[in-house]
Amino acid sequence: MRDFYEVLGVAKDASQSDIKKAYRSLAMEHHPDRNPGDKESEEKFKEGSNAYKVLSDDDQRARYDQFGHAGLGRGAGGGGFEGFRGTDDIFSAFGDLFGDFFGGARGGQRQRRGADLQVELKLSFAEAVHGCTKDVEIVRNVGCSDCSGSGAAPGSDASACGQCKGSGQVVHSQGFFMIQTTCPACRGEGRVIEKKCETCEGAGTEQELSTISVSVPAGVDRGQTLRLAGKGEAGPRGAQPGHLYVILNMESDERFVREGENVLCEVPISYLQACLGGEIEVPTLDDDCEGKESIDVKPGTQPGEAIVKRGKGIAVVGSRGKGDMVYQFVVEIPTKLSSKERDMLQALAKESGVNVGDGKRGIFSRRKR
Repeated sequence: MRDFYEVLGVAKDASQSDIKKAYRSLAMEHHPDRNPGDKESEEKFKEGSNAYKVLSDDDQRARYDQFGHAGLGRGAGGGGFEGFRGTDDIFSAFGDLFGDFFGGARGGQRQRRGADLQVELKLSFAEAVHGCTKDVEIVRNVGCSDCSGSGAAPGSDASACGQCKGSGQVVHSQGFFMIQTTCPACRGEGRVIEKKCETCEGAGTEQELSTISVSVPAGVDRGQTLRLAGKGEAGPRGAQPGHLYVILNMESDERFVREGENVLCEVPISYLQACLGGEIEVPTLDDDCEGKESIDVKPGTQPGEAIVKRGKGIAVVGSRGKGDMVYQFVVEIPTKLSSKERDMLQALAKESGVNVGDGKRGIFSRRKR
């Protein structure tokens, strides 16, 4: 698979504006409507569309710049880049973009894409770390059930616009110039409905409460957005649907502090464990973040020292890599001592030649309380 920057003919530091211009030029040259039956042009059109799909998305572009094609695998486990299967997929994804490029939808008719929708999805810490599938409910416009989205009454159909002959555009002469504008009779759709559907009043859509399954990849973070192409509102009279943008909101976990793909876990140990060492049990991200494992505390451990478990952190989205788990020791000093504990510590201090107090609170300490 060729380098995407090479496909579009742009530098790796190209701006989004330059990338869009490069894709526009390539798409205009190899558009299937301009090269009917030309398989080579169709492949170049698909290749350029795959490149634009990645480089026009900041998150995907960053992963591509870091990991190449391997960083664009399906889900969290990789598996290679899955591009467009055919030109219909491209028109579905970039229908609004081709409207900007060519002044209308495929075939010259102007169709408004359905509206994009946005919904927030709350995830637990474990769901964000390991990935999950969750349902979201949205109210959206879908294709009318009675007219199947055509806008025409059952048993009837739309007919070609008599003014523009179905092209959606009309040409006017202005001096030496010929000016093409949107047809005022059909508003660029190229067809007119004589008998409108009573259910949707000719719009081709009706409102519905929809439940949509969202596949969340492992390793996502708070504030990231998933785009579900074609899951927004249906377009009027069969036009391409909009997209659904799912904004992720992750709950925190008091045991773990996330820093990108790395995780910090503070581990309290007693001053005796810090001095003498020992074995303690710590939480892990395994088993939906309910896992446990034992780690060794070496004798003489200082406050703030840490043990790093490489590759035991959070998955890098779109890659097989993982961050690290960092266990940082917090030495707990007791605030109350029994008389026996004081005697033992004073004996230890005397043996070590350390000048200490008697371990009892004075009058001023009692006042502070």
